[in-house]
Amino acid sequence: MAEAELDLAALEALIFSADGPLAPSALRRAFPRVTPLQLAAGVAQINVSLLATGRPYEIAEIAGGYQFRTRPSFAEVILAATPERKMRLSRPALETLALIAYKQPLTRAEIEDLRSVDCGAVVKSLLERDLVRIVGRRDAPGRPALYGTSSTFLETFGLRALTDLPALREIEAIVAAPSEDALLEESALEAAPPDSPAAANPELEPAGEEAPEGEESLADDPAAGPLLLH
Repeated sequence: MAEAELDLAALEALIFSADGPLAPSALRRAFPRVTPLQLAAGVAQINVSLLATGRPYEIAEIAGGYQFRTRPSFAEVILAATPERKMRLSRPALETLALIAYKQPLTRAEIEDLRSVDCGAVVKSLLERDLVRIVGRRDAPGRPALYGTSSTFLETFGLRALTDLPALREIEAIVAAPSEDALLEESALEAAPPDSPAAANPELEPAGEEAPEGEESLADDPAAGPLLLH
């Protein structure tokens, strides 16, 4: 049986119009006679065309789906135009988020045992920002909630999956920096290539005095995710 021909213009329009990363399952519903390999090849072909014509954006594979994002080389000018879209995470929040990302699923008691400090306020703030979510319940007295990272976490950090997380030693180097706080740049249009998670949306920079445990200062709506190029 011959493979169906993929309409690249329709594929590009579908990804362009999506509110977030478009899952392969949604693409297969739209193109039922097209194979997953054809879809991946179609996305690659569109990206070749965008690069050849000098377009400042590309289709990136993010959070298990496809999404239009601007190329990292345009990050500086975009952030200069929209400085209010900066979200500041305290060191305790980043440490807690890193623990959950690398050791999930974890209960709050397990997080506090690893950090040796109460983490209730920090976990609550990460839940409110949809960076972590409750993924189940531990089979133990009281059935405590188990926390794991969300698809918003993957999208924010420009990751296809948790397997794309940087090595633990890179995270440890950031946490161990003596007078360094972390500044998470939540750009609306900045993106990283799928094979380079370290160059994704968040950029870690010195940010002055460390925020108190459980507190985060925000310059914009923390729930706002990356905007598409509509």
